[in-house]
Amino acid sequence: MKKKDILYKDYSKFKDFFLKFVENKKNRFHPLVWINGNPKIGKNVYIGGFSEVNAKGAKIEIGNNCDIASFVSINVADSHLKTINNKKKISKKKIIIGNNVFIGSHSVILGGTIINKKSVIAAGTVLRGEVIPEFSLAIGNPAKILKGYYKKK
Repeated sequence: MKKKDILYKDYSKFKDFFLKFVENKKNRFHPLVWINGNPKIGKNVYIGGFSEVNAKGAKIEIGNNCDIASFVSINVADSHLKTINNKKKISKKKIIIGNNVFIGSHSVILGGTIINKKSVIAAGTVLRGEVIPEFSLAIGNPAKILKGYYKKK
């Protein structure tokens, strides 16, 4: 047996152990991508390590050909009002991400957000229920939306 084969076998055992330890399920992306609930994720989608897709309690749809960088949080749940005793329940709202969307590293996509096709969410952007039109750029916190920024002229 080659050294490479032994290392892969050890890695595979470690990965299985790790996923059980952190209560994460296997997914087609990366062992350090946390997916909760049952999001609908299209074809040819990349999700980088240390990202989260939390569809527990509401719908998440991610279209085809999307690139979601590392350290991205896509989360339907918002517990801040319950935590400070202003509401009795955690708010959960759907998230829709269209085809051919890029989401940059360290971005946060919260419930109620709709990102239409061929749009870019810049690194570090926080979306709190905005509707991002097709071919647009969203950047910052609070997000500034440049409508049609990527539309061919």
